[in-house]
Amino acid sequence: MNRRTFLATGGALAASSIAPQAFALNSQLDASEKHLHLYNIHTGEFVKTTFWQDGIYIPEAMDQLDHLLRDHRSGEATLMSRTLLEDIHSLQTLFKPNQAIEIISGYRSPKTNEKLRAQGRKVAKRSLHMQGKAIDIRIPGVNLRQVRHAALAMKSGGVGYYPKSGFIHLDVGRVRQWGS
Repeated sequence: MNRRTFLATGGALAASSIAPQAFALNSQLDASEKHLHLYNIHTGEFVKTTFWQDGIYIPEAMDQLDHLLRDHRSGEATLMSRTLLEDIHSLQTLFKPNQAIEIISGYRSPKTNEKLRAQGRKVAKRSLHMQGKAIDIRIPGVNLRQVRHAALAMKSGGVGYYPKSGFIHLDVGRVRQWGS
């Protein structure tokens, strides 16, 4: 095993063992409010909001988030999975609570999904993006591999790793992973 492989493996193991404890600590520290700071790279829009307070979701904030995460090609929006938003909040709290997470793709309408498939893009025929249950993100200044390991540690759903494109895919489907 060369030095680079050894260090990468060691870092991955360390990140995966620390992440669950960090998520538990974050949820204990921030029990009364949950915030999100997101930037849609396609529309240029930012949302920085408290979306959960004193045990309930804030409808106006949820509307803002659903709008931000709309299909940027068609303008169509849907009700995004609240579990997915909680997962994004966990990652943001763990890594960069005061910096926007960049949104590459949120909701994708069935028509847009089929159009991308017809263009030869590698999108799933039954993509969870079409149900508001998937998102593609990156956190500027944070190693993508670290974000991937933290997302895997949540065991909340699927995690796709796209290092060449510079993002990870998160969904709240069955727990699985792909990408090298």
